[in-house]
Amino acid sequence: MSWTSVTLLALLIVLLALSLSPEADSAAVSSSTGRAKDPQGPLKRIFMKEADASNFFRRRSRRGVKSQDEINIEQRQVLAADERKREFHEEKRNEFESSAEEDHDEQNERTRESTEQWREFHYDGMHPPQEYNRHSI
Repeated sequence: MSWTSVTLLALLIVLLALSLSPEADSAAVSSSTGRAKDPQGPLKRIFMKEADASNFFRRRSRRGVKSQDEINIEQRQVLAADERKREFHEEKRNEFESSAEEDHDEQNERTRESTEQWREFHYDGMHPPQEYNRHSI
C-alpha cells in the first residue's frame, strides 16, 4: 500500500469514530428549523436571556464601594510588594558594588605588579631603588 492510501484509510477511521461518538451529537448545531432549541441541563447554566445578561453587566459595571478593611489590606499588599522590590534592588546594588570593588582591587594589584616588574627590569644597580631616590625639599 502506498502512503496516501494508508493516510486516507486512517482519516476515514478517525472520521467514523468521531461520528459515532455520543459527544459529537451534543457539539453539532441543528439546522432543522433555524430556531435553537430551549437549552436543557448544563446549558441552562451557561446561556441566559438577553435582558438578564444586560442587567447582569449593568450591575457589574458599577464599582462597589470598598470597605475600610479591603482598602487597608490592599494598601498593606502594595507596601509589602514595594518593600520586596526595594530589598531586591538593594541586594542587586550591593552585589554590583562588591563585584566592582573586587575588580578594582584586582586591577590595582595587576598594575602594582607590572610596575614592580618594570622597575626591577630597568634598575641599573647604580642608584638606590626609585622609591628611595626621591629628592626631599
